Amino acid sequence: MSDTRTRAEIIRDFVPESPFARQLGLELVSLGDGEASLRMPYTGQLATLGDVVHGGAIAALLDTTGTAAAWATDEVPRDMRGATVGLTVNYAAAARGADLVATARVVRRGRSLCFCEVEVADPDGGLVAPGTLTYSFG
Repeated sequence: MSDTRTRAEIIRDFVPESPFARQLGLELVSLGDGEASLRMPYTGQLATLGDVVHGGAIAALLDTTGTAAAWATDEVPRDMRGATVGLTVNYAAAARGADLVATARVVRRGRSLCFCEVEVADPDGGLVAPGTLTYSFG
C-alpha cells in the first residue's frame, strides 16, 4: 500500500518522532501552507556555559523549523527523500535560560529546491538568530 499522505501530514508526524528532535525537546507549535513554528524548551543540557543556549542547538532548531516549512504543502510526494543543502545562521543575541521559538516561511519554491527564511526568538519576541535554509527534495 502506497503512502498517500501530504507533505504537511508527513512533517506533522515526523517532528515528534524524530530521535534528534526529541533529544532537543522540539515541539511543533503551528504548521500552515509554507509556514512552520517550533518551540525548543530550555534545559540545562542545551547550555554551552552557565545558562546560555548553545549555538548548535539554536542552529538545529532553525534547521528543523525551515525543513518543516519546506514540507508544509498539500502535495503528495513521490518519495520521502530530501535534505538541507544550505543553512545560514546569524546569531543576533544570546539566549539565556529561556525557551525559544523559531518561525519559518517559504520565500520561493522551485521544482526541487525550496528557500526559507527563519527567525529564532526568545519568549519576549527578541530576535536571537535570523537565518536562511535551502532544502532539496529528491
